[in-house]
Amino acid sequence: MVATAQRSLPLEEVSAVLPVPLHWLKRHLRGTNPSEELATIVAQSLKKPCLTHALRRRRWTRTQTQLGWRQRTRNVQQAFVARERFVRDRTLLLIDDVLTSGATAEACAHALTQAGARRVFVLTAARTTLE
Repeated sequence: MVATAQRSLPLEEVSAVLPVPLHWLKRHLRGTNPSEELATIVAQSLKKPCLTHALRRRRWTRTQTQLGWRQRTRNVQQAFVARERFVRDRTLLLIDDVLTSGATAEACAHALTQAGARRVFVLTAARTTLE
C-alpha cells in the first residue's frame, strides 16, 4: 500500500492519514478495525499523522456484503460525520481494507469534504467486484 501511495499520489499534499471507521459497537464486537490497523502502518511509513478520531460512523449500518450497488449507496448515505477541527483545509488519505462498490469510501469522502477537507484520496488494500 505504501509503495502504491508513493507511486500514485501527490504525497507532498497529503497532511494526514485516516481509516474508514467502524461503528463503536461493531469495533467492540470484532475487537479490531482492519482499516485502522492499515492506516496506522501507512501513516507511520509515510511519516504522516494518523487521525483515527477525525471521522466517525454516526449510526449502525447493515453489512454491505449481500447488498447491490444502489443498496450499498443508500446503506451508508449520511452514515459518517467528520470533525471539522481535524480536517478543515487539509488534503487527506483515507484508508479502507476492501473496496467493492466504492459506496463507503464515497460516503466518507463526502463527510470529510462537507467538514472542509480540501481533497480526499482513497487507498485500499484489496479491490473486489460486485457479483
